[in-house]
Amino acid sequence: MLCPYCKENQDKVVNSRTSANGSSVKRRRECLVCKRRYTTYERIEETAMRVVKKDGNREIFSRAKLLEGLNRACHKRPVPADTLALTAEKVEQELSRTYEHEVPSNAIGEMVMQRLKELDQVAFIRFASVYRNFKDIRDFLEEADMILENAEKKE
Repeated sequence: MLCPYCKENQDKVVNSRTSANGSSVKRRRECLVCKRRYTTYERIEETAMRVVKKDGNREIFSRAKLLEGLNRACHKRPVPADTLALTAEKVEQELSRTYEHEVPSNAIGEMVMQRLKELDQVAFIRFASVYRNFKDIRDFLEEADMILENAEKKE
């Protein structure tokens, strides 16, 4: 590590602390040449996951875009914003565990639909109508019938 003051590459670590969420390490260093102290942060370098769209194009995964879709599906529904943020985080974590560098867009859609089905059935139908490209009211009715059947099985 180059000293930010004298640019020498001779230092020692005098203190290390892990951040509260465990995502980085803060290190207090002392330059052995000029004796000044400085702080560095160490964190895991993650490569950005890419989403493979239906047409084969690739784009960088965006949690903001995922959250936007969840917000749109849950518009005027009794689902707290914190719950949506947590849902987006869980989907992103599952994607990171399941896929290394690239994820098919349909896998993201399926994960979102599964979680929305548990959160709010109306939001699920909204999202599914766009994601599955419903053509007419019959598509809505078929999906609603499946939800009703599953709800009756649980009772």
